[in-house]
Amino acid sequence: MQRKLGNLARTSVLALAAVMSAGSISAETLRYATIGEPPSLDLQMGTATLATTIGQHMFEMLYAFDSTFEPQPFLATGETISDDGLTITIGLREGVKFHNGDVMDADDVVASLQRWGEFGARGKLLMKDVTGIGATGPLEVTITLAQPNGAWKSMLAFPNGGPVIYPAEIVSAAAGEPIAAENYVGTGPYKFSEWRNNRHVELVKFDDYSGLATPTDGYAGARPAEIDTIRFIPVPDVGTRVSGIQAGDYDYAEFISGDLYGILKDDPALKIHLSGAPIFGLVFMNSKIGPLAENYPLRRAILTALDMEEALRVSVGEEALWSANGSFFPEGNIWYTDAGTESYSVGDPEKAKEMAAAAGYDGSPIKLLVSTNYKTHFDQATVFTRQLADAGINIEMVVVDWATLLKKRAQPDQWDMFVTHHGNIPDPVLLTALNTNYPGWWATEEKLALDQKFTGTSDLDVRREAWAGLQSLIYEQVPTIKVGDVFSYDIASPKLGNMWDTSLIWPHFWGVTK
Repeated sequence: MQRKLGNLARTSVLALAAVMSAGSISAETLRYATIGEPPSLDLQMGTATLATTIGQHMFEMLYAFDSTFEPQPFLATGETISDDGLTITIGLREGVKFHNGDVMDADDVVASLQRWGEFGARGKLLMKDVTGIGATGPLEVTITLAQPNGAWKSMLAFPNGGPVIYPAEIVSAAAGEPIAAENYVGTGPYKFSEWRNNRHVELVKFDDYSGLATPTDGYAGARPAEIDTIRFIPVPDVGTRVSGIQAGDYDYAEFISGDLYGILKDDPALKIHLSGAPIFGLVFMNSKIGPLAENYPLRRAILTALDMEEALRVSVGEEALWSANGSFFPEGNIWYTDAGTESYSVGDPEKAKEMAAAAGYDGSPIKLLVSTNYKTHFDQATVFTRQLADAGINIEMVVVDWATLLKKRAQPDQWDMFVTHHGNIPDPVLLTALNTNYPGWWATEEKLALDQKFTGTSDLDVRREAWAGLQSLIYEQVPTIKVGDVFSYDIASPKLGNMWDTSLIWPHFWGVTK
């Protein structure tokens, strides 16, 4: 398999050289301008948004979310659940091919779920309740639980840090190490071609794709590959991404800054792709070491100093693109609650100064880790640094590129706070703030008790009550600070057709034509 992929990579390099010498790129290549490079495309092991955007074209899961964010069978055919909720038996589709030509069976699924559960970014959220995973037939997998878990299907459908299915020999050999590029072998409509650092990640159409025949619905259903090649090209400067679309150098560009929206919305050289699913900025606190580790009064002082409307206005611009909402879910969502939000966006520097003094703060620098790749992150960090200075809280900005931030945030001694964002999610269990393994490492007794109540039942009313308690606790212990909802937008060439529903989280290009 490695020899086959190596030959493919060499063939791709030769083909690229021929294209470059001709001074053109095939019309069947879709060129996606990204904000930077992902740290890895091993989706089980990380939660980087860009990795999910790219990797979802190669890797698939047992379930996939439809346009209403209800999980639907994907590599699975369905499931049966015992009356006590402790045994889940999942049937698998027959004849699904991996990119290396092997056919998926229960052993591949079991090995993938086991690796994700032990080492994956989100695996322990489910596996803490799992007592066994086994192949109970060639196309049947059985999961046994110590207690019911109401979010199991959502977790098996969420690709960001989720249990994508690899061949058993690949995940077994990788164990806790990231899977190398030559072993990016999945079942998706596109397969890995090459990764040229600072140039592009290239995927090519998988001719033997074993897709569903049902209509495309969100991430569920059919995933036809209409375009031969997709290149994800790192273009950190937002102005270059915009001008590249206008000039026809790129077909799609992500994360365009809000201050350009008023100019670009009427530009005939491009189409605005406004997301209906808000993302929200987050500022994480270090719960392991440093001045904020167990000092919840100081954390609350920091929160009290922040005026989110100012930060959103500066970082996003057009008011149509943001909402100062302290709930982690928007109104109308089944998970919406205003619990704890009276502490959101207080913006009172004098009160914050008094709270910080009472918390024993001595003016020592607090390290705020932020990247310039996401302009909104940097702009929000700049506003917060000034607001906190007005409250007498000394913030030291540590500015790095996004790839470096992803490495540093895993090292507790490198930061006290860091800035990131979170995509729309269908279930609170998928919030990174609730994951005790996510940088920040929030795992207090109060939090773990509410976690148990929240995940230990399928009763929606009980789960909603527990989630309200968790959101309230977030505002009390401040493991993270929500900035506000941002309705991001990307831009695309008018030549792209059959684009997806705007309510989805990650842009995808199955079904898209050029």
